[in-house]
Amino acid sequence: MGNLVNLENVGKSYGVRSLLEDVSLGVAEGDRIGVVGLNGGGKTTLIDVLAGSEPPDIGRVSRTRDLRMAVVAQGDEWLDADLPAGVTVRDAVLRPRGYTSEHQWAADGRVRSILDGLGITALGLDSPVATMSGGERRRVALAAALVAEVDLLLLDEPTNHLDVEGVRWLAGHLLTRRCALVVVTHDRWFLDTVCTRTWEVTGGSVQQYEGGYADWVFARAERARLAATLEERRRNLARKELAWLRRGAPARTSKPRYRIEAAEALIADVPPPRDSVELVAFAKRRLGRTVLELEDVSFALGGKPLLDTVTWRIGPGDRVGVVGVNGSGKTSLLRLLAGDVEPDVGRRVQGQTVRLAHLTQGLADLPTGLRVLEAVQEVAHRVVLGKDELSASQLAEKFGFTKSRQWTPVGDLSGGERRRLQLARLLMSEPNVLLLDEPTNDLDIDTLQQLEDLLDSWPGTMVVVSHDRYLVERVCDSVVALFGDGRISSLTGGIEEYLRRRDALLAQDRPSTPEPARGGTGAQQRAARKELARLERKLDSLAEKESRLHASLAEAATQPDRLLALDSELRALSSEKSHVEEQWMAAAEAVE
Repeated sequence: MGNLVNLENVGKSYGVRSLLEDVSLGVAEGDRIGVVGLNGGGKTTLIDVLAGSEPPDIGRVSRTRDLRMAVVAQGDEWLDADLPAGVTVRDAVLRPRGYTSEHQWAADGRVRSILDGLGITALGLDSPVATMSGGERRRVALAAALVAEVDLLLLDEPTNHLDVEGVRWLAGHLLTRRCALVVVTHDRWFLDTVCTRTWEVTGGSVQQYEGGYADWVFARAERARLAATLEERRRNLARKELAWLRRGAPARTSKPRYRIEAAEALIADVPPPRDSVELVAFAKRRLGRTVLELEDVSFALGGKPLLDTVTWRIGPGDRVGVVGVNGSGKTSLLRLLAGDVEPDVGRRVQGQTVRLAHLTQGLADLPTGLRVLEAVQEVAHRVVLGKDELSASQLAEKFGFTKSRQWTPVGDLSGGERRRLQLARLLMSEPNVLLLDEPTNDLDIDTLQQLEDLLDSWPGTMVVVSHDRYLVERVCDSVVALFGDGRISSLTGGIEEYLRRRDALLAQDRPSTPEPARGGTGAQQRAARKELARLERKLDSLAEKESRLHASLAEAATQPDRLLALDSELRALSSEKSHVEEQWMAAAEAVE
């Protein structure tokens, strides 16, 4: 069977910079391929060439005849072209599929699942897209792509504007699709759960690997073992990441495709990522007993209660992850802790020895008139992080700024590079309390590993808001959640407990399917209405089962036997749903 898309000896350059050189690869039916690599290394260019939105400079791109493709790219220019001014959510998502009335899309379980899973229904189907935030528009564009019946999905950073729950839903949905998938993402849990192959874009070439993120890490570690000339810094990072993965759940790697014994020899003498007892003891010596406390605090956000008489004490050496749906108030909670906003009732207490650093999602605090190294040295020339003393140049290099790149004007940096510089400046100030708001935004996987390596041995108190499950699980010792009930809920079971509790809340709050407009009278109308109500209850029941199966599929992504059984069960359920939906349509027409 031929590939859906083939690249043969493809090259692509921008100015004097070559991003793809002599690249030959293909996407076959059913492939689920994750694309990784450094920011600016050519990942988006590869997607553009596959999609046909950018022609190659040299080489050939061929596609099967009548190939149906959906693309979700990055950048405001693409969004403006794909979602022109004047369109509503309904225009962008439902009308291209031929749905012109409410009961048509409401009867399609797959469409309902997509709208609910991405939070599109809550945005309002008749809301104009032009007035939405960038993240909301990205979700609308993603929904339009998922609703379409296609042979190939090309997605560039689809998880960037999703919370933990949304990322899990998207993974479960993609596992049920029969179409091929090529996805650029830095979300390592998502890569591990969804992808069966990995492409690494590096130095103009594309290296191909079997498996998801964990398998790719194994392959890189083995490559480091065999390539004596590989830089020692990258080799050590691969070893440390590999050690963490192997100490975690066995399901992190799908099967021993590589020489696992040889790879594991690399980590035989690697210590755990951190000695929590030693770090906490050191943090107490630096911070004393009191760090940050909220005492009997109440705080409302836009008229909606965020905290209701809450007392929360964060002690020396605490490493806390904060999760919650988008809009639940996570950023506002960090601002309360930082002292940027005052509580409506109660008080915030900060220890006398606290040196606090707050990483916000904005980039406005960077000195655009300086060069990268000057911007780091503006904070300090040397820094002690854990047991290591680093110069400003060495820290900048850890965040991906080579010696030559350190002389680039800050104003010329990309969004991802500015985020890295922001992190470097933050750590250069030698804080003992870190408040990090979505620190992984715009960071590639290599930079994420560098950040985690620094945080592993960082001896202070840390509160992290992030949708990146790997980051939270790796650098945090505890997790709390905002469920919208005015409390800060401690989760002993971590993110898995959060997702279970969210599922339970959604099951309680799920509304019944709205009845379409009806007309007519008489015995036939009454019988049709009764049958319509019965079928609606049946569809709701099937939708709940489908949602549970999606979650189970995501959890069983690395268990082939269970995955096959669940897939078979889902196909049978989909067949039953299709039959019931046909009956519902007939009953709805009778009522009208």
